[in-house]
Amino acid sequence: MKKIIIPILLGTLTLFTSCASDDINLDPHSAYTTIPSTLVTNAQKELSDYVNTCSVNENNFRLTMQYWQETTYVEESNYNFTNRNVSNQIYIDNYINVLNSLVKAKELINAYQPVPSEVNTWPKIKQNQLAIIDIMQVYTYQILVDTFGNIPYSQANQLGNNVAPAYDDGAGVYANLITRLQQDIANIDLNGGLNSASDDFSSADKFYSGSLSGWKTFGNSLLLKLGIALADSNPSLAQQTSATAISNGVMTSSANDCKIQYLSGSPNWNPIYENVKASNRNDFVGGKTLVDYMNANNDARISRYFKPVGNTGNYIGQAIGQPASFANFSAPGNFAYTATTPGIIMNYTEVAFYLTEASARWGIGGSAAVNYANAITSSFTDWGATADAAAYIVTHPYNASNWKQSVGQQAWVAMYNQPLTSWNFWRRLDYPALQPASAATISSVPVRMTYPASEYQTNGANVNAAASAIGGDLLTTKIFWDKL
Repeated sequence: MKKIIIPILLGTLTLFTSCASDDINLDPHSAYTTIPSTLVTNAQKELSDYVNTCSVNENNFRLTMQYWQETTYVEESNYNFTNRNVSNQIYIDNYINVLNSLVKAKELINAYQPVPSEVNTWPKIKQNQLAIIDIMQVYTYQILVDTFGNIPYSQANQLGNNVAPAYDDGAGVYANLITRLQQDIANIDLNGGLNSASDDFSSADKFYSGSLSGWKTFGNSLLLKLGIALADSNPSLAQQTSATAISNGVMTSSANDCKIQYLSGSPNWNPIYENVKASNRNDFVGGKTLVDYMNANNDARISRYFKPVGNTGNYIGQAIGQPASFANFSAPGNFAYTATTPGIIMNYTEVAFYLTEASARWGIGGSAAVNYANAITSSFTDWGATADAAAYIVTHPYNASNWKQSVGQQAWVAMYNQPLTSWNFWRRLDYPALQPASAATISSVPVRMTYPASEYQTNGANVNAAASAIGGDLLTTKIFWDKL
């Protein structure tokens, strides 16, 4: 299908990043008349930009997880997310910029009529492409449930056909995501396509460059993530889902990582770089909670996570919630000042911690202690400090009698550049014991985001019903799987 497989450069995405409305069911992209591969590229970049950005208008979880602290404007560090309408932007990023693009890509693929020379190959190509697109949708919907709880799902992303979608129960959404993801994985035919083992999106696929085996491994790893998330709310489904994922084959090394390679120029550079370097602003320093922990535990990754203060060689973090002089505290490390730092969607380090949990909870997926060591070693390797991993593990061994503390504490450190994922680990395992910011607007660290003001304005009846169903639209209201 030549109309779908032509290569798309990441630079062409400037055509697709603007939107005219924040209604999650409207079609804001005039470029929807384009080809599916372009929409896939757009969705991948938009998804990575949201997951990886440190923009206080969109993704404040580096602050929530006490990795960073703001220097001047400390509202978000103290959990005031309303001034900047952060939840509105989260809806726009995920429902409009990502999901609407994927929905339209599916429509174009389903509508395509192959020419005679494509009749024999098109059915497998179509099946693979639809499966890959759906896997990205599953990933995105999980983010939304994990962030808000009940969300628009069954009636969402209908591109203008329903401007007031109902909110679905979060637990029900999860169950459906597991079912559809298992079908997606089964639908990936490793021998399908014009080129063996290729999804025929070609270079438009910025995550796996068309590798069907890469997508299958990612799909199983995402299935494991969904299963582990349910461990305290639906143990039987959690164990069954996790066991299936592990049996089918999850990530086994960093070679399986799902990430996007950012480029050196705007608008395709890493969004962290955009906010800390290209903007010519000094808005962030290290958070005292993480910096103190790494100093106290002789963690070699600290020199990659942060910069020393001046010429002192010392790493100093500011108290959470307090303003800071940029010169007196540790700035983010060189990765944040590098335009081409890859954007992480999911990596082996994360998966190895899930395997540790599966081992500890149900005795599946291998030895918990081995998986734990693999996770920590992978993190050190990701940050160029492999030689220091073994000694760190000796001083921070796996504790079978309190495995939640072992996994929770070390996943928190390792997920430094994956704050959304870190937030999930912390809420599920309750480690580390984070204390709220000093001038916080609430008495605890947030466990969800509140619904967008735009939803109350345009979809009031449904969002009010959702708020009531989850126990109140508050930062302190736990979502359904956060039981303990």
